[in-house]
Amino acid sequence: MKSEVGAAQGDHFPSRKQSLIEDARKDKEASESAANLSLSDSEDHREGSCPWSFRFTIRHSSTYGISNNLSIFEQYAAHIYHVETRTVKRLSKNQTDSSQCFVRCEIPNASFSYLMGSLKKVAEDVKAVKEEKLPSFPRKLQDLDMCHHLVIKFEPDLDKDHPGFADQEYKNRRAYFSELAFNYRDGEPLPRIEYTPEENETWRQVYKMLVSLYPNSACKQYLDAFQQLEKHCGFREENIPQLQDVSCFLKDRTGFTLRPAAGLLSARDFLACLAFRVFPSTQYIRHPSSAMHSPEPDCCHELLGHIPMLADKEFAQFSQDIGLASLGASDADIEKLSTLYWFTIEFGLCKQTGSIKAYGAGLLSSYGELTYALSNKPELKPFDPEVAAIQPYQDNSFQPVYFVSESFEDSKAKLRQFAMKMKKSFSLHYDPFTCRVEVLDSPQKIKNTLNNIKDELDNLCSAVDNFLLNYERKDVTDRP
Repeated sequence: MKSEVGAAQGDHFPSRKQSLIEDARKDKEASESAANLSLSDSEDHREGSCPWSFRFTIRHSSTYGISNNLSIFEQYAAHIYHVETRTVKRLSKNQTDSSQCFVRCEIPNASFSYLMGSLKKVAEDVKAVKEEKLPSFPRKLQDLDMCHHLVIKFEPDLDKDHPGFADQEYKNRRAYFSELAFNYRDGEPLPRIEYTPEENETWRQVYKMLVSLYPNSACKQYLDAFQQLEKHCGFREENIPQLQDVSCFLKDRTGFTLRPAAGLLSARDFLACLAFRVFPSTQYIRHPSSAMHSPEPDCCHELLGHIPMLADKEFAQFSQDIGLASLGASDADIEKLSTLYWFTIEFGLCKQTGSIKAYGAGLLSSYGELTYALSNKPELKPFDPEVAAIQPYQDNSFQPVYFVSESFEDSKAKLRQFAMKMKKSFSLHYDPFTCRVEVLDSPQKIKNTLNNIKDELDNLCSAVDNFLLNYERKDVTDRP
C-alpha cells in the first residue's frame, strides 16, 4: 500500500483498481496500437475509403443480372465483404419476380457518387447506408495473445515503495514469471512452477490467516467451491496450486480457463479476456517482507480471491457479461465498466440467509478489509449499476461504500440492462461452441443466430414435455 494508513489496515489490493480506472483514460493509446496488430477477422480499412451497406432490387426479367450489378462495384474499386440475395415473389400478375440484394463493401470516397449513379441505372430501390468503422477488439481466443498491455507503474523495478524494489533476487524472479507469461500462446499447457521454500512460506501465512475467516464471512458459493478446490486442486497451507490444475477445474464447471499474466493488464485488455471466459492470472507471489500486503495482484489474490467464485455458474456469467460489454466500448464506458468491476467482482457483498456475505476477490483475499466490510463502519448500498458505475473509490484505504447484491441473477439482469444503454454502432454475439465473437452486421448473421436460439428453445421445450409426461405416468402408477 502506498500510504501508511493502507498498510496498517491490511492487504487491500488497490492497484488493480488503479489499473482498471485510472489507466482506462490511457487505454486509447493501447487500443490504437492494438489496431495495428491485425487481429484476426479485423477489416483492413484503406485510407480514403469508407464501408457502406447497399440494398437494391433486380427484376428477373431485367437484362442486367446480379453478376452484372456486382461488376459495377468492381468497376469502381469497391472491396466487397458480404453479398446476400433473396427472391421476392410477385404480388400481382402484372409484376415479375425480383431479387433483393444486400452488399457490404468498402468504397473509395471519390468513387461513391459514380457507383451510385451507375447502380441506379440498372437496379431499383437503391439505398446506401454508411457504416462506422468498427474498433479493433479480439474476435477469438487466439487474439488474446495480443492482449498483454501492462500497467507497469507498480512493478518492483519502478515503484520505490514496492517491498521488492531493493531486492534484486526478487526482481530476477519476477522477470522469470514475466517471460513465461509473455511467451505463452493460447492452447499451450500452462507453465508449471516450482515455487521456492520462501514463496511457499509466504503463501502459508496468507492462506492460514484468511481461511480462518471464510466460514463466517464468505458467501455460500465461495465456500462450496473452496471445499472442492481443497479436494481436487491442492489448495492447502503447504502448497501453492498450479494454474493448469485450477484451469481444468474451472473449465469443467463453468467453462472459464486461465492464462498467465505478466502483471497488471490494462483495463481494456483485462476485460476483453473475461468476454471469452478467460481469466488472466499472475503466478508470482508477493515479497516475503510484506506477506499481508501487496501493491499489485499476485497469485494469493488470484487463487484465494477470484478462483472460487469463478467456479459458480451465475457469477461466471456475470463476469463474462462485463467483458462482452467492454468489447469495442468507448474509453468513458470502459471506465464505467471498470468501476462496476471494482464494486462487484473485486469488492462486492451479497445477501444470504438474512445476513451480508462477501463475494468480491479483493475482500476475500484481504484479512483487514474483509473484517472491516462486514462491520457496521462502512455504508452499504443496494447494487445499482447506474450508481455503482460513477461511485468514487478509495485506492489508499478501505472503501467507505460497498454495494450489496440481492443475488447474482439479479445483478446479472441489471448489468445487461446497463450495457444495453451503452452507445455502440454494432451488436455482438458470443458463440460458446466456437468461442468466437461475431459482429451481427448482416440480416443473415442475425437470422442464423436466431435459428440457433430457436433450436435450443425447442430442445428445452421438448425436455419439459418429456418431464411432465413421465411425471403424469408416475403419478398414475403410484395411485392406490
